[in-house]
Amino acid sequence: MSNIIQFTIKKDEDGVYCAKAVDHPIFTFGKTLPELEKNIQEATALYIEGEDLPSIGLSKEPSLLANFEIPSITYA
Repeated sequence: MSNIIQFTIKKDEDGVYCAKAVDHPIFTFGKTLPELEKNIQEATALYIEGEDLPSIGLSKEPSLLANFEIPSITYA
């Protein structure tokens, strides 16, 4: 059972931050990091609403962890 829902964050070609949960079907986006943070919280709340959390592998009060993916730099 996990105490953490982990998200990977990438910035797309339009400059929008996209967040995808690693082990759960949660995806959201935001134009700014504060907006993305709010959207991650809302999307997660909707996902777990009414769920029996242990049945989907989560503790009763999971924390959220966000990791940024930084694209590699091409060197000349």
